[in-house]
Amino acid sequence: MRTIYIHGIIDTMTKGMATAMVVDGRNVIYVGENEVALTYQNDNSQVVDLEGCFVTAGFNDSHMHLLGYGSTLYQLQLAEHTHSIQDVIETARSYLAAHPLKEGEWLRGRGWNHDYFSDEKRFLNRYDLDKISTQHPICLIRACGHVCVVNSKALDILGIDASTPQVEGGRFDVDEKGQPLGIFRENALGMVYNAIPQPTLEQLKEMILASCRSLNAFGITSSQTDDFETFDVGYRTIIQAYQELEQEGLLTVKVNEQAQLPTLAKLKQFIADGYTSNVGSEYFKIGPLKLLGDGSLGARTAYLTYPYADDPEAKGILCFDQKTLDDLITYAHTHGMYVAVHCIGDGIMKMVMQSYRKVLSQFPKTDHRHGIVHCQITDEGLLEDFEDMQIHAYIQPIFLDYDIHIVEKRIGKQKAAKTYQFKRLYNQHASSGSDAPVELPDVLAGMQCAITRCTLNNEGPFIPSEALTVEEALRSYTLEGAYASFEEKIKGSLEAGKRADFVILDQNPYTTAPSNIKEIQVLATYLDGREVYRRTREVRK
Repeated sequence: MRTIYIHGIIDTMTKGMATAMVVDGRNVIYVGENEVALTYQNDNSQVVDLEGCFVTAGFNDSHMHLLGYGSTLYQLQLAEHTHSIQDVIETARSYLAAHPLKEGEWLRGRGWNHDYFSDEKRFLNRYDLDKISTQHPICLIRACGHVCVVNSKALDILGIDASTPQVEGGRFDVDEKGQPLGIFRENALGMVYNAIPQPTLEQLKEMILASCRSLNAFGITSSQTDDFETFDVGYRTIIQAYQELEQEGLLTVKVNEQAQLPTLAKLKQFIADGYTSNVGSEYFKIGPLKLLGDGSLGARTAYLTYPYADDPEAKGILCFDQKTLDDLITYAHTHGMYVAVHCIGDGIMKMVMQSYRKVLSQFPKTDHRHGIVHCQITDEGLLEDFEDMQIHAYIQPIFLDYDIHIVEKRIGKQKAAKTYQFKRLYNQHASSGSDAPVELPDVLAGMQCAITRCTLNNEGPFIPSEALTVEEALRSYTLEGAYASFEEKIKGSLEAGKRADFVILDQNPYTTAPSNIKEIQVLATYLDGREVYRRTREVRK
């Protein structure tokens, strides 16, 4: 089937603007002028009048947790109910009343953030959750995903008490008597997650499909996603879920799996199984080795080289020592895998840069595309490392919406001046994402933050010199995302020969007031020329 789109504002990403585009099957075969496009008509073609709508390449979220995001769509949502500890308690009680659980079934939720609490700005603890229920085990994950809290019933099930040893690369909080408070950080999260009943293969597939439907509604056609540690089911089962959905023709997002394999033994087994970067299809393929280096700024678990300004006893939590990082990165690099490491604090970032420098010195490779995910707390030396070694930056502009309020409190005004350096990192092919479910995968909201350097309520700007232009922001969510996964030759821009992955918007981001970009509506989303999402103009805000 051939479709000719005319009378649009089409951003090619590489050759300026056009008014028309011709799609034949799954490919774009022409982008240019209306008159020329109409000459492509044949007996099996249709003409679509875009009526002045804006068209760009399908959005590519370069770092998120697609499976984890899908799972939260079936859980208690707390992001809009985190105004106080009591707000969380009452919301959870109401949810439990509306969604009765079977005996022994866990109540799970996500999205609370103590920085937004109006009563006490502290983490939730077991005693708060006991006010929700003492009959059901409860696990509520902080918005960042690096902290969870459970109730006393859950602690009993877990068998965790004052005699339980701490885990490497994480910890659970205790009171002055050594009794657990129900708060788990970083690697200690596994103590909780592994005890929660794991989903079946069919449930995994349902979560993936729910996530894809939501992503399509945000105009997303490609996702680079970290899924393997979401549940304790093993990477083979998660790969099977994706591949079955692809075979069934149900996968509506192209997935590049950021394979989190936190031990050398797991990495070696994965590669021995025949997996390495770029193995797979356009719809599901293996991407980089993904490592989780530290925590989050909000939870004060991001690993710094100095104490937190608002907690001098803390420097964050380090998930790997230098030798382990070196070993994992070297093994991946020498066995056909590029690497992406979660680094928020400058401490872990310096260690990862040291590992990259070491492996690239011993085993040089020009187009390695190793990267760092988040890249938040930098300094001049780290920024030079990005440039010198051509390290890819996976940034999350939407983080500015929350972090603007806390970054100076956490690390001080002077050090904060070298954070969230999106403009400078953009020169190293920076790609943008959401880290969903940490934030909603709302690309247009993320673009607004990247362009304005303000919160979505227009508080700011924060270091306005690091703002991206509209063109740069769009590229970071399209072509640069494709570059991150070695796919810039087949997608990420609208030009002849590339896949027909595109999104139709009701307004032009270039002419929309920067503070209103988040109000732009996604009218339709196409994957390989096939419509996977559509909404009506009547719902335009």
